[in-house]
Amino acid sequence: MELEAFGYVITFFPGEVLGPAMFIALVLALLSGYPVAFGLGGISVLFALLGMAFGVIDPQFLTALPQRIFGIMSNFTLLAIPAFVFMGAMLERSGIAERLLVAMGQLLRGVRGGLALAVVLVGALLAATTGVVAATVTTMGLISLPVMLRAGYDRSLATGVIAASGTLGQIIPPSIVLVVLADQLGVSVGDLFLGSLIPGLLMTAGFALYVVIISSLKPELAPPVDTDPSAERPSGQQLVRVLLPPLGLILLVLGSIFFGLATPTEAGAIGAIGALALAALEGGLNRRALSQVSDDTLRTTSMVLAILLGSTAFSLVFRGVGGDHLISDLLLNLPGGKAGFLLVSMAVIFGLGFFIDFFEIAFIVLPLLLPSARQLLGPEALLWFGVLIGANLQTSFLSPPFGFALFFLRGVAPEEVSTQSIYRGAWPFIGVQLVVLLLILCFPSLVNGLPSLLKG
Repeated sequence: MELEAFGYVITFFPGEVLGPAMFIALVLALLSGYPVAFGLGGISVLFALLGMAFGVIDPQFLTALPQRIFGIMSNFTLLAIPAFVFMGAMLERSGIAERLLVAMGQLLRGVRGGLALAVVLVGALLAATTGVVAATVTTMGLISLPVMLRAGYDRSLATGVIAASGTLGQIIPPSIVLVVLADQLGVSVGDLFLGSLIPGLLMTAGFALYVVIISSLKPELAPPVDTDPSAERPSGQQLVRVLLPPLGLILLVLGSIFFGLATPTEAGAIGAIGALALAALEGGLNRRALSQVSDDTLRTTSMVLAILLGSTAFSLVFRGVGGDHLISDLLLNLPGGKAGFLLVSMAVIFGLGFFIDFFEIAFIVLPLLLPSARQLLGPEALLWFGVLIGANLQTSFLSPPFGFALFFLRGVAPEEVSTQSIYRGAWPFIGVQLVVLLLILCFPSLVNGLPSLLKG
């Protein structure tokens, strides 16, 4: 009798039972730690069978899945992901990033807070080349943290500036995060790169300003001590040699996109070839480095595509059981209209950023929010919405106690640096990020200005 009653409920109220049940199963799968791509696929198969068994899903409906998968595999924009990953990994493995950080540290070593300023500036440059939080935080943590501690820097300030600068890879172009966001939102990658440029520079300027202010107010936190007394300050020629190649590569990649000379995918290929050339010129290109870079690129790209394929199956079945209508009705009927939708969507994304990777958020959560965003915000506001998401996730990845950037830094920090020190150091920079996030929210022209200017 109980099974019959349950079947009766599902038959007459399919969207009210299977849709929420599928969403709950997804949450449980994410919290279980099971690989997300396989969890999505398994849930999709299970609920597709249930839907067909109770007559909710027509088997013909599922024939759309192969077409969707073929569409993903033939998506020219997504080819930019392995190209940008390869470019960043090659610059990191070849030692170019390390030399950049050392040179900037030596240049600013006599300035109060100079080492922290060097970390912010190099963090922004690395963000523009790697676009991956883990790579930037780990690189700067291994290279600069011991030097800053030997120079007498406060542990919280040192760890905070490293973790915060590492998160800039979420919003400073070119970034694989922005490529994925553009693809999911259906906006131009070049426009999203342009739209995120000013917010990214504001974040960088905010971090640098905080370092200058705190170094002036509390000199004991950032003494003007030489990074290495035996080392000579780099000459102008040496500095140009270290700074010019990666800067030139970044400008070449971004300029070709911004001025319409190349698509993001073509610009990514230019960046990958340019990174290879720079590594060869600097003597960092060898068989081992090339093998490691190729392995990093393959792992990241495979992970992204596996999650994307799983999420595609999930979204199709979720739509088949009526779950998309339930989510849309819920979001559209929130109190406050547009403001309520923004508050809830940003809160959900911020919370999920503690537990799951950006790609999982982009491929699972964003498709659920997108129909309501189009209706409430309008198609013209999707560019602004995408930059808001990037800045929001950047703040989430830095926020204690679960921020990914903090975990990456904890993994490479010396034992004498406590987790509490890392947490304390992150809070002031979170404040800076929230200020910039509020500016983006209140002044959409910060995002839309550059794309409109170039198009005009």
